[in-house]
Amino acid sequence: MEFIKATKSDIPLIQELARRSWENAYAEILSDEQMEYMLNTMYSKEEITDHLQNPDYHYFLIKDEDSYEGFIGYENSYEEKTTKLHRIYLVPESKGKGLGKKALLFLNDKVSEYGDKRIILNVNKHNSARNFYESQGYKVYDEGVFDIGNGFVMDDFLMENVLKN
Repeated sequence: MEFIKATKSDIPLIQELARRSWENAYAEILSDEQMEYMLNTMYSKEEITDHLQNPDYHYFLIKDEDSYEGFIGYENSYEEKTTKLHRIYLVPESKGKGLGKKALLFLNDKVSEYGDKRIILNVNKHNSARNFYESQGYKVYDEGVFDIGNGFVMDDFLMENVLKN
C-alpha cells in the first residue's frame, strides 16, 4: 500500500473514486438529488484545483497493489494547531482491508511532521463511519447543521483526535 501525492492530472481519478465511494456510503443517507449536488459542487474540477493550489491542502491517492482504492484530503492550519480531515474515501470493494486505519496513521504522521496537535473532521450523523473514527481514537466534541446551498444541509457530528506527541 502506498500514498501518492495527487496532482492536477489526478482530478478525474479523484472524482471517479469519490463517486464510487459516495454511491455506496451515502445511498441510504442522502437523496439522489443531494448526492449529485454535493458531488458536482465539492468535487468539481474548479474546487479540487483550488485545493491543490492551496499549500496547506493536501490530497493523497491510496493505492494498494495495482489499483487505486481511495484518497485522503486534509488541510493543515485549518484552526490554530489543528488539521481538518476534509475527505477520506475508499471504494466499496476495499473496505475491511485495513486501508482506512493505515490512512489515518499516515495522516497522524503528516500532521505531526507539520506541527499541528489536533485533527478534526465532520461525519454525517447517520454514517456508520463514526464508529470507525471512534475506534481510532476520535471523539465527538460538537454537532452542527450546515447549509450547503440549493436547499440542502449537512447534519454532522464534529469529531477530534488530539495527538499524543
